[in-house]
Amino acid sequence: MVIGYTTGVFDLFHIGHLNMLKNAKAMCDKLIVGVTTDDLVSYKNKKSVIPFEERIEIVRSIKYVDAAIAQENMDKIEAWKRLRFDIMFVGDDWYNTEKWNNFNKQFEEMGVRIIYFPYTKGTSSTLINETLNNLRNV
Repeated sequence: MVIGYTTGVFDLFHIGHLNMLKNAKAMCDKLIVGVTTDDLVSYKNKKSVIPFEERIEIVRSIKYVDAAIAQENMDKIEAWKRLRFDIMFVGDDWYNTEKWNNFNKQFEEMGVRIIYFPYTKGTSSTLINETLNNLRNV
């Protein structure tokens, strides 16, 4: 059984989120999704619009997701030690960054592949938030 893992805030759920989960599930037998807690969202100096309990329930209800869990820290190696996934799915906006190059090396030694999915151009929670803010200020 191939276990896949990905994480995200999944705030203002949109087609980019759905496509990522759908494509990830197509590459594994079991897909585990870490949903970032409200406290951890602050690492981006942001605040989620949708509360954690609602975001995790949305993700848990998607047919491509076998399990949704709280992501309480950014340590992907710790997550692997708990979950023993075979593939980690990540947006390609992280590709070739120092942080993920280091993860690549560590995961390679553990036999874990990292798959980078294309970032959805034109749709993002950040863009949706900016658009809503602009509409409110008109």
